[in-house]
Amino acid sequence: MSETFDPERHRLAPDRYFEDFSLGDSFPLPSRTVTEAQFLAFQAASGDNHPIHYDREYCRRHGHPELLAHGYQVLIQTAAGAGLFPFLLEASLVAFIEQSSRFLAPVYAGDTLYPRLTVAELKPQRTTGVLTLATTIHNQKRTLVLEGRQAYLIRRRPSSGAAPSP
Repeated sequence: MSETFDPERHRLAPDRYFEDFSLGDSFPLPSRTVTEAQFLAFQAASGDNHPIHYDREYCRRHGHPELLAHGYQVLIQTAAGAGLFPFLLEASLVAFIEQSSRFLAPVYAGDTLYPRLTVAELKPQRTTGVLTLATTIHNQKRTLVLEGRQAYLIRRRPSSGAAPSP
């Protein structure tokens, strides 16, 4: 006997609400090796045409062994949508409200990046709460190349047990 298919029930992960998160919960994102092709695509999308991102000889003259990644190209590796986190919030996410980051070490073509999101702060409100994630990216040498924060406004669990309408 087969169940009737319901696309509303087709979920990657069970819904979580503000109360379902704890300090220290961790959400690793897939590792990625940055390539010259990504540098070119990001250069085209961003309009940043500084030679530090595409001219090897310029890089070497300025003390860099390889093409230097755009800062925002590194930052986007922390996009929550690359991992499981947003699938947990399908019924509870209200808004992505804040982002900040610090660039701590250079990232070069050929580096492999390991991003992670970790619950760092939980501020309950009446019907919602602000969930703040610490963001980190390490490279293949275990060097921390970026740290930052992302904040999300998340619904609290409905008291009636029924999911709130979006």
